[in-house]
Amino acid sequence: MLNSIRSALCDAPFDAVVLTSEVNRRYATGFHSTAGACYLSQKHAYFFTDFRYIEAARAQIHGFDVREIESGKTYTETINACIEADGVKTVALEEDSLSYADFRRWRRGLHAEAVQLEGMLDGLRTIKTPAEVEKIVSAQRIAEAALIETLNSIRAGVSEKRIAAELTYQMLLRGAENMSFDPIVVSGANSSKPHGVPTDKLLEAGDFVTMDFGCIYDGYCSDMTRTVAIGHVTEEMAHVYDTVLRAQQAGIAVAKAGVTGSAVDGAARTLIERAGYGDAFGHGFGHGVGLHIHESPNASPRASAPLPAGAILTAEPGIYLPGQFGVRIEDMLLLEEGGCRDLTNAPKELLILP
Repeated sequence: MLNSIRSALCDAPFDAVVLTSEVNRRYATGFHSTAGACYLSQKHAYFFTDFRYIEAARAQIHGFDVREIESGKTYTETINACIEADGVKTVALEEDSLSYADFRRWRRGLHAEAVQLEGMLDGLRTIKTPAEVEKIVSAQRIAEAALIETLNSIRAGVSEKRIAAELTYQMLLRGAENMSFDPIVVSGANSSKPHGVPTDKLLEAGDFVTMDFGCIYDGYCSDMTRTVAIGHVTEEMAHVYDTVLRAQQAGIAVAKAGVTGSAVDGAARTLIERAGYGDAFGHGFGHGVGLHIHESPNASPRASAPLPAGAILTAEPGIYLPGQFGVRIEDMLLLEEGGCRDLTNAPKELLILP
C-alpha cells in the first residue's frame, strides 16, 4: 500500500503524512500493533513503535525503515527529526481518529504546519486490491462455516447468549483473528431490534432468530446476517421474509460501479414500500467493509456519490415490526464495472429448524 499512498501524496496539498490510528497504520504496513506511528513522505517511510512490538515489526514490515522509539521520547519529538531531515513544510494528520485535544497537541509539537488528512486514506482504502478481497473472502468463509456448525445448536430452550457464544467460538476455532463486532443474536420479539444485544431469553417454537456476525482474518472483516425460524412460521412471517429476500435481490441487481448508493438503496426500498412495510425499514441498504466493519462507500437514501469499482458493499435490507419480529438478510458484494459479485455463499432461502 506504500506506493498507493505515495502516489496520492503527489497530488496532495501537503508534503508528508503521519498515521497514528491502528487501522491506517495496518493499511500502510500490514502490521497490527496497539502502539506506533508512521511517517510517510516522497523521500522516506518510517514506522516507529515501542519495545513491545519492535522485534515483530522488523520481521513483518517491508518497505519501511522500522525503528524503536527512544525511551523518554514522544512520537512527536521522534517525527520532528524526520520533518527536519526532509525539509517538509506541511504534515497531514488523521483528523477523524485523533481527538481534538490530541490534534492540537500534535499541531503544537510538530516543526511543520499541521493540516487535516481529509479522507485521503479512506479514499484509498475504499477500493480493494485483489489481495484485500481475498482476505475478506477468507473471513467470510470462516463465518459461513461457523454458521453451519451453529445451526445444530439452534433449538427451543437455548438462549440467545448461547448462540452468540457458539458463533464466536466456531469462528475463532476456524482461524478468525477476532470478531468484526459483537455478534447480534435476537429472537422472537427481540428480533425487531436491528442492533439488539443477545440476552438470556430462551428461543421458542415460532420464533425468528436473526444472527448478524462476522470475523477478522489478517486484519480484514466479514459481515453477514441470516434469519432462521424455529418449528414453524405464520403466513405473515413467511411473507415478510420473502419481501426482504426479494428486496435484497433487487438491490443486488442494480449494484455496480458508477451507480449511486441511493439508487441501490432505492431499488430495495421501493419493493419494501410497495409491500406495505416502508416504515419498518429504517436503515440503509448497506455499507462498506474492509479493515473497519463500517467504512466507505454507503448505500442509503442520502448516498448521492457514484459507487467505485473495487469497493465492497453489504446488502442488508430488513423489516422490523416492534413487539412481533424482524427479518434481515445480509451479503457482501464486490462492485465491478458491469455489476457486482456476491462474496457470500450461505443459502438465503427460509430455513425452518426443527
